[in-house]
Amino acid sequence: MDIDQIVKVYKALGDSTRYKIIQIIDKENSLCPAQLEGRLDGIPLSTLSHHLKQLSDCGILNSEKQGTYIYYSLNEDIAKKFVPDLYDISIKPGKPKS
Repeated sequence: MDIDQIVKVYKALGDSTRYKIIQIIDKENSLCPAQLEGRLDGIPLSTLSHHLKQLSDCGILNSEKQGTYIYYSLNEDIAKKFVPDLYDISIKPGKPKS
């Protein structure tokens, strides 16, 4: 992975809404924007689409078109590298890692 790609990933993850999106997708496996919209209070679909595009462009989300819908899933290789807390069950929310 080159420096530009690394910067894109960290830039995308620097927004709390985008971080929430990957947390939700991690738990649900694969969701379309309409399904995500209901889980993110107050985020219009157009804004959500913008966030999903940024997460897809940096490689942390995979997208798959099924009929007229696009479903997003977590790219686990990238997520494990840049968001290990999604996978490390020993880290508890609010407690620093020893």
